[in-house]
Amino acid sequence: MSYVSTTNNGNVTILYRQEVRLVDGYDLPVYGISDETFYIVHIPAIACICISFICAVAVIGYSFYHQKCSTFFQWTKSERFVVYMALCDALFNISHFCDHTHIVVTKSFPMPKSLCAFYGFILAEFVTAQNLMVNIVAINVFVLIYFRKQIDFGRWDYRLLVYVFGVPAVGATIAATLGKFGPSGAFCYIDAVKGQMTYIFFTTVPLLLILVSNTVMYVVSWFRIYTETREIKSSLGKSSRAIRASHKAAKTMSLFVTAFFVQWWALAVYGLLQLIGSVPAIMFGGLIYEHR
Repeated sequence: MSYVSTTNNGNVTILYRQEVRLVDGYDLPVYGISDETFYIVHIPAIACICISFICAVAVIGYSFYHQKCSTFFQWTKSERFVVYMALCDALFNISHFCDHTHIVVTKSFPMPKSLCAFYGFILAEFVTAQNLMVNIVAINVFVLIYFRKQIDFGRWDYRLLVYVFGVPAVGATIAATLGKFGPSGAFCYIDAVKGQMTYIFFTTVPLLLILVSNTVMYVVSWFRIYTETREIKSSLGKSSRAIRASHKAAKTMSLFVTAFFVQWWALAVYGLLQLIGSVPAIMFGGLIYEHR
């Protein structure tokens, strides 16, 4: 890259600057390493990860301790959903904790590169699985309220588990094969240099689609519950009791959808702003860099 400037006597001076070619995320500095923001990013992150992990383990333990049914798959769907969601939280928090702790201790990205890619793979697998799980919950609520049917997940929930964990595993395996996992700036996820398009199609687009579809199904389902509740207030028939039972189940499962909005709205907004091309610096959880 060259710059051209004119001197006072009319002579033209050409100045050259060597442009550094970025190969992967390891060519970028660790976010905040040169100033006080390094610990501001990682210490709160580690603290939140530890709290989240403790809560996830507590939820799983409480669920099994207070369950009267003999086997897990005899529990209600809502009860099983709780365990699946908490399991996803616990697993990606273990990987994320190791990732952040490694960076804090060494002041650099995890080495060898395959270790950082592994952290990114685990994070992508279980974060995506949790998002798909919440989407299935929203679909289940919608089907229950509008069609009075329960979605059949098959023996031992195999249809649910294959979709929720299998689809992210296939996508993450393809991304790993193509070398798309690595340092994102502040932690290991999708490589900030090699995986920009992968981030959009693996995280931003699916998360926005899930957020929009969940919102639509959530609003429509609750409107139906509201209208039906008004219609059956004076009814005491069996059909009324059946409808009330479906309302109760739907309201319980809708809590998962609400939790999804609280947990992931910021990432969805970040992804949307990234597509537009204007992301405020305060929203960056990774490295801020600009290609010249």
